[in-house]
Amino acid sequence: MITGNATLDWALISVSLFNAILLLWLGLIVLFNAERRTWGVLLLDGGLLLGALFFVSHTVMLGHEMTTTVSWGLNFWWQIGWFPVILAPYLWHVTVLWYTGFWERGSTSLRRRHLAGLVVTSVLALGLVFLMLLAHALPTYTQIAYRNVADVPALRGIPLLFLLYPPFAFLSVVLPIDALYRPEPSARMMGDLARRRARSWLIATSLVLLAVGAAITAFFAWALNGYRMIGGVYFGWENEIASFDLVLSTLIAGGILMLGQAIVSYEIFTGKALPRRGFFRHWRSIILLAAGYATLASWTLIYEPRPIYSVLLAALLVIVFYALFSWRSFVEREQFMARLRPFVSSQRLVNGFLDSSDRPGSSAAALFEVICADVLGATRARLIPLGALAPLAGQPLAYACAPDDPPVPLPRALFDDPQAGVLPLDASQSAGLEWAVPLWSERGLIGVLLLGPKQDGGLYTQEEIEIARAGAERIIDTLAGEQIARRLTDIQRRRLAETRVLDLRTRRALHDEILPELHRVALELSALPSSEPGTGDILRSLTQIHHQISDLIHTSGGVFVSNGQGGSLAQSLLALVEGEFADAFTSITWRADDPGAFDPLLHEVVCSAVREAVRNAAVHGRGSQPDHALNLCIEVRREGDRLVVDVRDDGVGMSFGARPPDSGGDPSGGSGGGLVLHSTMLAISGGELVVESPANGGTRVVISAPV
Repeated sequence: MITGNATLDWALISVSLFNAILLLWLGLIVLFNAERRTWGVLLLDGGLLLGALFFVSHTVMLGHEMTTTVSWGLNFWWQIGWFPVILAPYLWHVTVLWYTGFWERGSTSLRRRHLAGLVVTSVLALGLVFLMLLAHALPTYTQIAYRNVADVPALRGIPLLFLLYPPFAFLSVVLPIDALYRPEPSARMMGDLARRRARSWLIATSLVLLAVGAAITAFFAWALNGYRMIGGVYFGWENEIASFDLVLSTLIAGGILMLGQAIVSYEIFTGKALPRRGFFRHWRSIILLAAGYATLASWTLIYEPRPIYSVLLAALLVIVFYALFSWRSFVEREQFMARLRPFVSSQRLVNGFLDSSDRPGSSAAALFEVICADVLGATRARLIPLGALAPLAGQPLAYACAPDDPPVPLPRALFDDPQAGVLPLDASQSAGLEWAVPLWSERGLIGVLLLGPKQDGGLYTQEEIEIARAGAERIIDTLAGEQIARRLTDIQRRRLAETRVLDLRTRRALHDEILPELHRVALELSALPSSEPGTGDILRSLTQIHHQISDLIHTSGGVFVSNGQGGSLAQSLLALVEGEFADAFTSITWRADDPGAFDPLLHEVVCSAVREAVRNAAVHGRGSQPDHALNLCIEVRREGDRLVVDVRDDGVGMSFGARPPDSGGDPSGGSGGGLVLHSTMLAISGGELVVESPANGGTRVVISAPV
């Protein structure tokens, strides 16, 4: 027991251990996460680790009873603990000057204001270190206990160390407050904004350190003049000192929490351009862990349960916190996946360029709204395509922006630096937008994402910007790809229509002009005397040409048509199969429903696909057994607003089983190119073609198209 008051002792050790854990964690995290380990970062890190060392020594000293019997170990930790007390304020002073731009440029107002103060604090720090190391100006714990300070350098009975420390601590804490209020402009991206946001936390930290220094000074005065003595040994002051110590430790704990909040919320010392959300979550976790562990460990020291109970409690604490950490990691993963879901889900691109009723870019606009509202929490945003993809991606996308907002002047660095992260915009000309995020691809700059302030007034985190950048780049690619696909689809549709019209014109000319003329010539020849030489041969040739042209009208290009009259699909397919493939199958089973009105262009595409499927069955259905029986079944039915043509045979099938039509050739030697072509034509027209081949043989081709 330290004071004999269990509650007070418990609180003392808990707060001291809590401070040691937090300072050690902050020091290591800043060191490991610093973008560049500059001397300023190392100074801050040294100050944090020295603070952790002080509270380690402080906790060890609290583990000893306040008696006249002082061990060597207590004297050792007493000496060690004073080095952080002296150096930490100085390191804080130098670190704040570095952070506010004291050494970044030449002669600046900040340097002119603080150069003299820095020289004074440096001289005082060197003097204090000299007094401790060489002059042995620090009384030992035994000398303090017996009030025997005659052997240490003193002025009028007051140790020099106690005289120099108060002005040193005061200057080291007050001067940084002025530097924080009036810093130099930051060269770091978003550095000025981070300084403004973190300034209140850092100034509060300095004020807490100032209060601690004032309290230590008051304690020195009281310790040298106000002790009650019995037999030359201090007696009866344990509770007063312990209470004072608890107040100081609690103040320092508040300062550590404020400093940690500034570090993790704005990454002001790590050099990162943007804070990271995960960094802040780990900070909250270490606070809970430090509080829980310090409370439990101090309880076991004060109440001294059996060692087995201490071990069990420590094990339970580790298990509980690890379970909580795992649970939070799982929850964060679920939240992360929920944010990613709009990016990895289907963007309905095929429907977008096949369905003429679908507004171009609607899926991209919806995805952009998800990025701005759910991922970034932005008040407003714009996505502007640039570079080679700008003509394809179309007009900029806007979120919560007025249609009449003026164009935003883009920073020049946006076009010059591919490594630029987030660039500030001119607030007077940006219509409420504050930041520009460049978007790059292999082809160069493809766009820029303009962001307004966050809805909660905070800073955008590194994770948010990275997700937003990836999403915005995908949106521009999606818009460009969708536009290319729409244009190619429109071109293909026009080509099909033009081909159809040209085919009808050709057949009409053959039917209305060429065939009548051939018929007239044949009649004139037939009226000539049969004795004329060669008349019969010419007449037979003309008749044969007449029949060939007539057949060509019915089967132009190998695709069956009903003389351009557009008969029903069922009739066209029946005439096609019976006219070309009647002798290719052992039997043909036909089932057909009336599909109703049908687009003439789609009529021809479906007929071509059915003919290719039937031809494949006729050519490859028997495989290497030409005498094998081969039966064909064709079914035409309507399913809702779609027409389905089901072509099945019981041939040898495909050894690859069910597969898409573009997966390669079949085992009988077909290339599969015909089905690939027709499946593409159907897809352009809004239909589809699926090929199935069961393991027991046979092939099934299902063709569907919108009615």
